[in-house]
Amino acid sequence: MVKKPKEDAVVIPSSINILTYNCWGLKFLAKWRSERLAAIGRSLATTVPTPEIVGLQECWTQEDYLSIRKQTRHILPHGKFYFSGIFGGGLAILSKWPVVESNMVRYPLNGRPTAFFRGDWFVGKGVACASIQLGPGRQNIIEVFNTHLHAPYEREPSDSYLCHRTAQAWEIARLMRGAVERGHLVLGLGDFNMVPLSLAHQLITTHAPVQDVWRVLHPESSLGASSQPAERARDRGIPNARYNLQENGATCDSILNTWRWGKQQQKALFKGEVIAVDPYALDPRAKRLDYIFFGNGSSTSSDSAQWQIQSAKIGMTDRHPSLNCSLSDHFSVEATITRVPKSQTSASDRLPDRRSTHEQTNESALRALTNASLHRTLYTSYNPSPTSSLLPPTLPRTPSPPNSNIPSSSSRSTARLPSGSYTEILTLVSTYKDREHRQRRLRLSHFVGSVVISIICFTGIWWSNHAGVSFMLALVSTLNFGAGVIDGLIGGLFVGSELRALREFEWEMENAKAIAQQCEIRAELAGTVGAQDSHNNYLCLETRDDDDEMSPEEGKENREVEKELWEKVRGSEEYGGNEKTRKGSIGVT
Repeated sequence: MVKKPKEDAVVIPSSINILTYNCWGLKFLAKWRSERLAAIGRSLATTVPTPEIVGLQECWTQEDYLSIRKQTRHILPHGKFYFSGIFGGGLAILSKWPVVESNMVRYPLNGRPTAFFRGDWFVGKGVACASIQLGPGRQNIIEVFNTHLHAPYEREPSDSYLCHRTAQAWEIARLMRGAVERGHLVLGLGDFNMVPLSLAHQLITTHAPVQDVWRVLHPESSLGASSQPAERARDRGIPNARYNLQENGATCDSILNTWRWGKQQQKALFKGEVIAVDPYALDPRAKRLDYIFFGNGSSTSSDSAQWQIQSAKIGMTDRHPSLNCSLSDHFSVEATITRVPKSQTSASDRLPDRRSTHEQTNESALRALTNASLHRTLYTSYNPSPTSSLLPPTLPRTPSPPNSNIPSSSSRSTARLPSGSYTEILTLVSTYKDREHRQRRLRLSHFVGSVVISIICFTGIWWSNHAGVSFMLALVSTLNFGAGVIDGLIGGLFVGSELRALREFEWEMENAKAIAQQCEIRAELAGTVGAQDSHNNYLCLETRDDDDEMSPEEGKENREVEKELWEKVRGSEEYGGNEKTRKGSIGVT
């Protein structure tokens, strides 16, 4: 009798090539949209290695989506275009394998309808979710989450939409976390409009057991444009364009992208002039806004293999063959993950981190820098010569961290940010709520005032003997009342809905903060203040709840000490403690 081979050994691929790309396909606004997106389809079909799962953003029209599908159907036979909002969400997912389930999850906080010239609210931004059947059995499913977070129209921290973007990061983190806990491989793709180690970035990498693919392979890559505070603190000078692509993973605002040039340069380009850019020229504005997040599912004893991050690169940097412009105002992020026997990954997990002490110290310091409410120190690292105009094309590379295979949810399910990070988010929410309360009062006052003015105008019409005067009063009354009604609807309905969504987000952050404080206290009581993961996030250690391992007297004394320290910390200014927060937080028994 011939023994039948295992199905997964025959069907499951040994590697998966992933690509995410913002197409900049705004209808009526994006120049040469149809020509560029057609070229994007051709480029996807010829990209090496061949992409097998693709997430597209700003592919707004179904016409453009079908054009891309037509040119990539031979390598990506399955796909889904997502419908959302008034004008569409601009999201699409293409796959080599069947899409067995999909849905569109709208963000509760998603811009304001009054900012119609920006459009984020009208397109109904959210998360395009797809379950892809990689092989036989429910365990061989990839859950893909493709998104485009709210755009930053102002500089942080004065960006009034920062609160919305942070809440959106929390939402997609919860979706990815649920997928990992279901035991599925998870991919988070998209234009996240955030820089590495920002609050939004930390929420995703901490609360969803996923990792930023680029930072796994390039742990010392930049934290934004060279002019941004976090990057200036590293004191590394201004990188050149080539270094930004190869090491920093810059996808936006690069001098190599023609759509980021000045108006004079663009005019010359559009007239047919060939303009070349020196790849070693300084590139001060380039930053990374596009990401691939990756996470393995919950580990079980029956699992024979797990996935590891193999490589990542920036792609789609070529120009249109005839128009000589970049294909989009972003570059793509491309990554490859490989499937390795679990025995190998388990062995590597037991190895110490082979990164240098310098790299590990930098990683911790970078996170400390972004958590200003807890930390007040800056760090210095490699500083190029002041006379050098270029950073070196490559720096000495250390091997990829041995834990580049993502830990299962069981090992990271209790990771938390420092409680000061949640305090910072709560302050952000509180500030934005105050703004919206003022907006609501002003808009409702405008509505009431418009009613009063309309009554006065109609009274004037009643007493007026001149047709011209009556006409002007009627016109003023109509326009005034129309504007007042619109403002009243926005203030009474939209702002009310937004405030309720903010209250939900605020409660979740208060709850997460209380749990993080509890973890910090338990770590301190256990004498394990250093019990943190590699990203400086506290792990909820159950060291002080094992009453079975201690006498009743010891257990009672431990709980009394813990309660006393807990109350002291919760009320301290360092943790942002106040009466309102204490009422909204969970207690400790």
